[in-house]
Amino acid sequence: MSFWDILIPVLTLIVGLVLGFLGGVFYLRNQMTKMQSNPDMLAKMAKQMGYNMNKQQLQKAQQMMKNQNQNQNFKPRK
Repeated sequence: MSFWDILIPVLTLIVGLVLGFLGGVFYLRNQMTKMQSNPDMLAKMAKQMGYNMNKQQLQKAQQMMKNQNQNQNFKPRK
């Protein structure tokens, strides 16, 4: 067994894990931004988690998500 027979699978695994993680983060962020503008998606997610939310609770959750997104984009420098 040569050095390359071990190195190539290990490098492939590491690259696959990194790309999978980055793809997952991109997908999750994309879904979260869609939920901010679509209350039906937010209600569906809440129902899957076992919560029944009324319209007022959905509006409050959407507002909290929008505020959190705005705070992440504009972090003050230390």
